[in-house]
Amino acid sequence: MNLILLGAPGAGKGTLASYLIEKMGVPSVSTGNILREAIANKTELGQKAKAFMDAGQLVPDQLVIDLLRDRIAQDDCKNGFILDGFPRTIPQAEALDQIASIDCALSLEVDDAVIEGRMTGRRVCLKCGATYHIKANPPKQEGVCDVCGDTLHIRKDDKPDVVKHRLATYHEQTEPLKDYYGAQGKLKSIDGAQGIEQTKVLACQALGL
Repeated sequence: MNLILLGAPGAGKGTLASYLIEKMGVPSVSTGNILREAIANKTELGQKAKAFMDAGQLVPDQLVIDLLRDRIAQDDCKNGFILDGFPRTIPQAEALDQIASIDCALSLEVDDAVIEGRMTGRRVCLKCGATYHIKANPPKQEGVCDVCGDTLHIRKDDKPDVVKHRLATYHEQTEPLKDYYGAQGKLKSIDGAQGIEQTKVLACQALGL
């Protein structure tokens, strides 16, 4: 199965993807990882991508598609893949349709207010990497890591104004993909607000796993 996970930042796509990779026995195909590998290996496409990135520009969609085409042609994708971070716009989805047949777009539906609570309440320890949440998983002592005793921090992308901006960008650019895949009869939506274990159950039911 060739699967795309849709959902706003903080909806739980990454956690669900990690579960589905093992459940389905297919790889996660991340455009970010593909770019980094191509650059590290100094491939022709990687060198082209690096030139754009070094100039502070976005890598053009067609170049990303070319990298994706090479990646999904590899043996580990023969039985399917889960796309991570792509497509983000309808033009990207249209380009993707030219190189791969997507079987399902699974959308995690979570209200903005729930996502804002999840993300703005997150605290991380920069020293040991431990993660907390002020309500769901608070440290024993406020602002202090249970593991190493270092000070906890709010990540830049978890600050309220940044979260609101990321959500607005999602609604404007990426959410229209639900209509795009819905028109193809490939969209399945599940409630992603009930916690990860329930989300896993609903995802398996939706995908027939």
